[in-house]
Amino acid sequence: MGASLLRLHFHDCFVNGCDASVLLDDTANFTGEKNAGPNANSLRGFNVIDTIKSQLESACPGIVSCADLLTVAARDSVVAISGPSWTVPLGRRDSTTASQSAANSNIPAPTLSLSGLITAFSNKGFTAKEMVALSGSHTIGQARCTTFRTRLYNENNINATFATSLKANCPSSGGDNNLSPLDTTSPTSFDNAYFKNLQIQKGLLHSDQQLFSGGSTDAQVNAYSSNSATFMTDFANAMVKMGNLSPLTGSSGQIRKNCGKVN
Repeated sequence: MGASLLRLHFHDCFVNGCDASVLLDDTANFTGEKNAGPNANSLRGFNVIDTIKSQLESACPGIVSCADLLTVAARDSVVAISGPSWTVPLGRRDSTTASQSAANSNIPAPTLSLSGLITAFSNKGFTAKEMVALSGSHTIGQARCTTFRTRLYNENNINATFATSLKANCPSSGGDNNLSPLDTTSPTSFDNAYFKNLQIQKGLLHSDQQLFSGGSTDAQVNAYSSNSATFMTDFANAMVKMGNLSPLTGSSGQIRKNCGKVN
């Protein structure tokens, strides 16, 4: 579940801050984020979050927010699959609403160009270098055929053998939800293989290969490819920054009893 829990945190923080809004089910008053384009049929791990939350409520009722839970779970997921660790500041509170429209407009799409990626992350206060570091999270996890089909059948900056191997599981029509690993080399280890794959045109998503396609971020990809420690440090620092996006603190928001619904 490591990659899925990390992605839940990312998709939470990029939509009105790290406030656990992504976990809320639809209500009569608002349409939640679970069925937004970037999330429908792909976000998962809600059951894991619910299990953790129920144990926390037994141990210390009303103390740990779902937003903090998500932030720590993302960090611990990375640590569990051999990635770096970082200190997570705590004290986030949970939102009382969610926004499907904000999820649709704020979460970077796999179809984005390099300039589009730089802008999407800049809008949240990240540098291009931090965007490249955070993209390195694609060293784990999987993507659905529908997110990379166009690249597979229409783009030229893709390793031919790699493309052929992917087409078996991702036909030109059908099989939308068939999964392929984002990092074909070591799909369940948090390492710098993602960047090495980009150097040989084995980026799965269009947005992945955009980081190494003759543009301004090529040098950063080369740096992370040759120095794993630098990547790990930069990734950890960028994750702290992401976890600090617009938190609800003090008396704002609430500490949800159940992460899927407002108290």
